Amino acid sequence: MSLPTHARAVQIDRYGTRDELHIASIPMPVPAEGEVLVEVKAAGINPGEAAIRRGDLAAMWPSTFPSGEGSDLAGVVVELGAGVTDFAVGDEVLGFSFTRSSHATHTAVPVTQLIAKPAELSWPVAGALYVVGATAYAAVRAVDAQAGETVAVSAAAGGVGTIVVQLLARAGVRVLGIAGPANDSWLVSHGAVPVHYGAADDLSDLAAQLTAAAPNGIDAFIDLFGPQYLQLAVDLGIARDRIETIASFAKAAELGTKSEGSSDASTREVLSEMAGLVASGEVEIPIAATYPLDEVQAAFEQLEQRHTRGKIVLIP
Repeated sequence: MSLPTHARAVQIDRYGTRDELHIASIPMPVPAEGEVLVEVKAAGINPGEAAIRRGDLAAMWPSTFPSGEGSDLAGVVVELGAGVTDFAVGDEVLGFSFTRSSHATHTAVPVTQLIAKPAELSWPVAGALYVVGATAYAAVRAVDAQAGETVAVSAAAGGVGTIVVQLLARAGVRVLGIAGPANDSWLVSHGAVPVHYGAADDLSDLAAQLTAAAPNGIDAFIDLFGPQYLQLAVDLGIARDRIETIASFAKAAELGTKSEGSSDASTREVLSEMAGLVASGEVEIPIAATYPLDEVQAAFEQLEQRHTRGKIVLIP
């Protein structure tokens, strides 16, 4: 069966609010040498994409307009570029795009950024795996947590946080999961001690809770939310080389803490390891909601409330 001449893709024409997100008809991507064309079945959305759309990261990662968006993807190979032997048409794959192109019906992706989708993974889970999996892997590796140590995690019930908590717990780490009360049962069932974040502008109560929960001290801190938590970690006396953030790059540079993220773990090997853990049931990726591509604005509205447990996924 021949491919359509055009694909549908989320685009923005300028930096701005969610209102800038729209669906455009674009010429069907053509896979270059070493690439395959993927018909996208699921594509996760992430806070970083909202930040890019707003222009918050323009100094680091500027956009060229019109711009697509999206890194996470899972789908079916429908066309091969020259020289491709890793996959065949009809193969189910998951992986990532570095060209802001996965929030679409079709995208061309280098084979080095794809792995075979394990049959045990649903499309939403497979399409949500890359960013949270690679980011969580990098964050846990950055603090070098050892069995028996205590590690605090902010935004512990978010997309990345749910994976960080599980990776730490399965390594024998005592996890202090900072989140809202609604997430207590999930955190406890996944091996964490719930700690409530309290007021955003006053972390004194949170500091007291953390100290009470870890009378022998906290060995490391993983921040997944904002700069106030990096300062809190320093104030708690945690060594700066064991404080990690995926969200607050300027504050990390100011304090001399770590800021490793998905780009530090964007390899087939890491993706395969994380996919294997999820396929075996050792790690769970909670799916908070799925939206059709046409409802991308609503999907990001839910994401930007910052109270979602797990991942939100677009289904093109």
